[in-house]
Formats: sequence, C-alpha cells, structure tokens
Amino acid sequence: MGFTGFQYGFTPASDVIINLIFKAFLPLAIAGLLLIYVAWRWGRLYCGWLCPHFTMVESINKLMTRATGKPTLWDKAPLGTTLEGNPWYWLPLLLLSLGMAFVWAVSFLTYAIPPDVVYYNLLHGQLSLIQFLFIALVTLMLTLDFLFARHLFCRYGCSVGLIQGLAWMSNDNAMTIGFNRQQAKDCQDCNNACDNICPMRIKPRTLKRKMFTCTQCGECIEACIEVQARKDKPSLLKWVNGNCANHKTTGRDDDQDCF
Repeated sequence: MGFTGFQYGFTPASDVIINLIFKAFLPLAIAGLLLIYVAWRWGRLYCGWLCPHFTMVESINKLMTRATGKPTLWDKAPLGTTLEGNPWYWLPLLLLSLGMAFVWAVSFLTYAIPPDVVYYNLLHGQLSLIQFLFIALVTLMLTLDFLFARHLFCRYGCSVGLIQGLAWMSNDNAMTIGFNRQQAKDCQDCNNACDNICPMRIKPRTLKRKMFTCTQCGECIEACIEVQARKDKPSLLKWVNGNCANHKTTGRDDDQDCF
C-alpha cells in the first residue's frame, strides 16, 4: 500500500490514497458484490462449497455420528441410521477438533504478525506471552465451537452466512431444493434420510423461509436418490430454480411440470 514509504518520506500521500482505493477498497467491494450476487441467484454456495468452517461441520458431524449415533450432541435421539455409537471414535473426533483449532489459531496470528516470525518462534519454543495466550485461547474457543456449536455458529453467528441468506431470500426464483409433493407418499417408508443427513439440521422438504440457513451442499438430494433408487423410483428432491422454485416460497401446488 506504500505505508512504509510514506512513513520514511519516499512515497507521497496521493500514492497511498490511490493504492488504498484500487488495491484495497475497490477489490473488497467487487468481491462483496460478487458474493451477494451469487447468493441471490444460487444461495449460500460459498458456505456449502468453499467455507473451511463448513468443511469442519461436515467432517465432525460424520465422526460424531460414528461416536454417538447422532450428528450433534444436541439431537434428542439417534437419527435414522444403521450405525451404533462407538466410543472409540471420540479419539479421532477430539484429535481432529483440537488439531484443526490449533492450526487455525496459528494461521489467524499470522495475519497480525509476519508468518516467518510466528513459525520460527513456534518451532523454537520462543513464543512471547501474548503470542502464546492468543494461540491457546483461540485454540480453546475453536475446539469448543467444533465440538458443541459448529452448525449453530453457521446458523446464528456467521455474518457472511447471514448476508448470503438475506440475498437468497429476496429472490423467489433462486436455486433451491425442490420437493415433489405429488409423490410425497413415497416418503412414508423412509426414515427421514434427507432430514437426518443435513449438516445444518434443517428440513429440506419445508418452505424456503424455514430453510434460511441452507448451504446448498446437496447432501439431502444424495440421500433421497439413494433411498428411492432401492424402489426403482426417481428422487423426490432435486435442484430447481425459476418458476419451479416458487412453490418453496408460496407453498402452492404449482410445480407439477417441474418433476
């Protein structure tokens, strides 16, 4: 940005201002507008496909299901799964949560202090008190988040997710998970596989306003495809947009030609 040159008198203030506009504010504004447009048209694609936190949500959910029979500790009872809880899976679950929390904490610190300094101090046991406390506290907070509040943070605490959700809600024709309600009777012998697999613990067959935090990960569609394939029938869930997406907003049965 030219701050060092300006500090020592080598760079004029006008160059610093130009750098701030074209190298900082303008790129951030373009990236923000692009994020909002993508969310308006296709939903929270960033959350479901690019966000590293959501990757942890999905990974830990799977390990938690193997350890307890439930994807989160807050589910009231084991969901429709053939797996029984195996306490041995708590070991990789804790190691993954703690290990990734530590890696993230160190990475966050490198935003404030040059990375080579952080890594040198870490590898040589020369962390300052401030550096040590920062890594320890952030590691603790992220470990607790991964274990107890990972999907709750995505639903209620993430401002980036909130902005995307609001943009998505404003477009009735945006891409969403469509449900073939004319064939809803085929759900009767299913164990709610689409609900059980959802990392965000929402119900994909409900109205769009109740799916505000949907991350468009598509796992519910995969689950329905698998269940219906056993009966040689097509999935009751699929991606829809345009007029075919309106039934998820209005609740009207006007989607006959979409399935």
